[in-house]
Amino acid sequence: MKTPFFSSSKSSSSSSSTSFCESLMEETIQNSQSIINKWDLNASSISTSTSYNRVANLFRDNPLEAKHLLESVNDLQHAMQFVIKDKSTSKLLVRAHNLIQIAIKRLQKEFYTILSGSSYFLDHETMSSSRTSKSSMEDEVSESVMADLKAIADCMIAAGYGRECVKLYKVHRKSVIDQTLFYLGIEKLNSYQVQKMDWELMEAKIKNWLSSVKIAVNALFRGERILCNYVFSSSVNIRDSCFSEISNDGALTLFLFPEMVMKFKKLSPEKMFRVLDMYEILCELWVELESIFTFDSMAVVKAQAMASLSKLGDAIRAMLSEFEIAVQKDSSKVVVGGGIHPLTRYVMNYLVFLGDYSGAISDIIVDYSPMSIQMLSESCYLSPTSGDGDSPSSPIVVRLTWLVLVLLCKLDGKAQLYKDVGLSYLFLANNLNYVVLKVRESNLKLLLGSEWISKHEMKVKEYMSKYERTGWSKVVTSIPENLTIEISPSEVKEYFIKFNSSFEEVYRKQTSWVIPDPKLRDHIKISLASKIISIYQAFYEMYQGELDIGTESIVRYAPDDLQNYLSDLFLGASFSDSSMGWSGSYSMSVSTSISQIR
Repeated sequence: MKTPFFSSSKSSSSSSSTSFCESLMEETIQNSQSIINKWDLNASSISTSTSYNRVANLFRDNPLEAKHLLESVNDLQHAMQFVIKDKSTSKLLVRAHNLIQIAIKRLQKEFYTILSGSSYFLDHETMSSSRTSKSSMEDEVSESVMADLKAIADCMIAAGYGRECVKLYKVHRKSVIDQTLFYLGIEKLNSYQVQKMDWELMEAKIKNWLSSVKIAVNALFRGERILCNYVFSSSVNIRDSCFSEISNDGALTLFLFPEMVMKFKKLSPEKMFRVLDMYEILCELWVELESIFTFDSMAVVKAQAMASLSKLGDAIRAMLSEFEIAVQKDSSKVVVGGGIHPLTRYVMNYLVFLGDYSGAISDIIVDYSPMSIQMLSESCYLSPTSGDGDSPSSPIVVRLTWLVLVLLCKLDGKAQLYKDVGLSYLFLANNLNYVVLKVRESNLKLLLGSEWISKHEMKVKEYMSKYERTGWSKVVTSIPENLTIEISPSEVKEYFIKFNSSFEEVYRKQTSWVIPDPKLRDHIKISLASKIISIYQAFYEMYQGELDIGTESIVRYAPDDLQNYLSDLFLGASFSDSSMGWSGSYSMSVSTSISQIR
């Protein structure tokens, strides 16, 4: 059993004390050299056991002897410190130092072996999975392995070989980080490469970065931080410099990517959603990023991430402004039949996507103010509060409401290009109805609020009412409203002729008109039936029998005929002479509804 060198006290005599220290050193050397020589990498013996010991994994296969080896180095180091105080020229110091060097070489080999056998590495299967658990490093590197690495590091640092230990660790772990980032598809791009890329290739790289950055931060860098902190827990300075040196280059390459994307030759508004994806994921990872790269020596990494975040925000603001300007400058022609204008579809689909990024956009446009909130509220029917409790002055609500207003103003200008007033109102009704439906069916409903939707639905009804009045008033007024007043047969004929002419004129004109939304289309058909067929039927039933035989050319339409014609409207079919001869398909649901009115 070893006698601890620290169990004795100094003698009052200097010479006896020195003699005692040297004897203690001699005993420590004797106790240590057997275990150290046994695992000497340069042992001259060619025995089978010695050959095995050279290549064996000491800490894995012989944990007890590994523990004794560490204890021997520590005992020798402590004994040397004790002897140096009294006799720094003792030859025993040289013997002890030589033994420690032999042991350190073995420990270096074991340190490298453990690192190599426990490389935290992401293979293709791992990368293709969604696994980004924060405990991934603990899963890949077991507690016992981490404990072995820490024990060796503590021993080497205490023995004065910390630099050698750290160098070995840095070289190996940096290669792991670099190789992992390589397999994740993270590469360092320059401005020339970016500007030469087409968008398809750039978008593919963005998609890859979006999936890889979470793994890199949550698994790779966080795992390396955990391992480094644990292995070098005995020294704050060592773990600071060590983690910085192995991680800085890879982290800078990772977080430089979004900034390089901003150098793409043309970032049009359609590309903004990929930019928003990068902005959102950086915001999502920011807390984790700050907790990993906490050292002052890693401030450059956080600065790069922040620079990329800032450049992304600038680009998003610019693309939003470009989008608004593009809408204002749109000079496309009106659509045939008053249907949904391509500009309406484009803008609303764009805004629906923007609504899904409301959190990020609110941060980016926090100071946006196109006009006073009062003016915006008056002109856009802004709700007092949005569906999720946001105030109407929140940046995202203000900006989205403003963009909708820009669209509606543009549509109002296009509506004036129609020569027929009724078609202008139908166009406005169709397009505003499309806007409302897009808001109602998306996240925009929560942002703009239910009151905004209700007020614009009322506006749709107002446009439809104006369409009916301007588009069909000639037909409605062709029949006398007051049937209690007696009229002559000749006047009856004139009314029938006038109705025929008016109805045919309006029908011919409107057969090419369209209402894309089935619900709105059915509603207007039922409304027209209630206004036209009910009046015409009463007149028809009262006077059709009083006309002379052979007046079929005068009374062309029975009420059921009108029902069929109205049912065939707003589908966008072109008018032909045959369409007035009972050809075409009819909407049975609308016909049934019209019949119920009658």
